[in-house]
Amino acid sequence: MNVGKGIISRWNMKNGVWMVLILFLLAGCGYRMEGGRGSFAPGVRTVFVDVFTNNTSEANADTIFRTAFNDQVIQNGHFKLAPGPGEADAIFRGTILSLQSSTLAYQTTNLSAENRMTVIMQISFEDRASGRVLWADGAYTATGDYRVTSVGATEATRRDALVKLANDSAERAYRLMMSDF
Repeated sequence: MNVGKGIISRWNMKNGVWMVLILFLLAGCGYRMEGGRGSFAPGVRTVFVDVFTNNTSEANADTIFRTAFNDQVIQNGHFKLAPGPGEADAIFRGTILSLQSSTLAYQTTNLSAENRMTVIMQISFEDRASGRVLWADGAYTATGDYRVTSVGATEATRRDALVKLANDSAERAYRLMMSDF
């Protein structure tokens, strides 16, 4: 009978050691943002996304990009969106410097099959009270591809690609800003 007790004790001890190791591993695994919430611009709680300046010939590009940046602030939840610049702790500003499309792939008939849209912007995140720039990128560049089909369909596809490019740009810029990269 004593032999059985010794085996059970060793088994319980082995399992206990494994359980402790597993708990340490589980506690140590997990993705966390470095610095935690509030480490970037600790006094900033509310943000206003200012009207973007559009230096291109693309109609409504300023509105499309501003909407994408507004949506990113709302979706991320780190800051609250202020209804106006006077109610904000910080202001996000943007200038669309260039928006160009170039052919990425050709059909056998030498017509475009796929185009790439490239945007270059100046974007900044500024403390409203002091005017101090908290984060900026003077030559922020992003690209998006879209298929070329018939004339009418291509315009709709191009517009969808512009909206996607704006959303992707806002998401990436927001991540860069929050990582203080």
